[in-house]
Amino acid sequence: MAAVKAPQRNRRPLAALAGAVALTAASIGVWAATATTAQAAALPTPDHVVVVVMENHAYSQVIGSSSAPYLNNTIKAGGANLTQSYGLTHPSEPNYYMLFSGSNQGRTDDSCVSVGSISAPNLASELIAAGKTWASYNESLPSQGSTTCSSGKYAQKHNPWFGFSNVPTSTAKTFAQFPTDYTALPKVSFVVPNLCSDMHDCSVSTGDTWIQNNLGAYATWAKTHNSVLAVTFDEDNKLSGNRIPTLFYGEHVTAGSSSATTYNHYNVLRTIEDLAGLSAHAGNAASASDITGIWN
Repeated sequence: MAAVKAPQRNRRPLAALAGAVALTAASIGVWAATATTAQAAALPTPDHVVVVVMENHAYSQVIGSSSAPYLNNTIKAGGANLTQSYGLTHPSEPNYYMLFSGSNQGRTDDSCVSVGSISAPNLASELIAAGKTWASYNESLPSQGSTTCSSGKYAQKHNPWFGFSNVPTSTAKTFAQFPTDYTALPKVSFVVPNLCSDMHDCSVSTGDTWIQNNLGAYATWAKTHNSVLAVTFDEDNKLSGNRIPTLFYGEHVTAGSSSATTYNHYNVLRTIEDLAGLSAHAGNAASASDITGIWN
């Protein structure tokens, strides 16, 4: 903030001077309110953000469940729990597009997309335009950049980046390429487990164990290395009003915190964009609020 200069003396009439003082006081009041609001909404600036997206389970199926000990006893207990987090629609694919680009981009079902057919801004294109790094790590993807519709337990419907012409297919990596040296991670990355590991075809316990075994070491590292892990779901089981689990974990996440504010995929996207220091916001993320009350 620039230093406030002392008012210069002048010979204005007393009434005019009083009016000027009142106006100055009002201006300072407005500035103070703005500054306070900005401070309250301030987000950390992590070096790395990793987002893992799981499948088709309601909040009550995971949070508090004995089938998800890692998510509950480590990530939730040591991080933040959004108790009113919601998917936006059904089925899966539109939710992924909303989370990635702030819009379903006309996708209303789970059909495979025509690769590169969409040119709208999205999280990856914003990062690339800002000179920041991006990658997705996709379990069971046959090879880096593969645009296949499906292969074994891999499903393109959970990988919205393939729909965009402004996201290089080479940034879609296999999960085997997830670095063991976490300093080599991009600024922002998405992790998409396959149809079993993400709880779509297999149990909550299977997915919980997968996260612990494959991302647990990163989560531990993130706690002391200015980084964030976010765990969310695309949609619920169609029985709970689309209320889903969403957890944040990392060095600047207050351990054991929670927020009862209603959030959805657009809020998560907006928060990721702002954590990454982006000035652009894709689609409906532009009018969404950041997730607050969980940062230390």
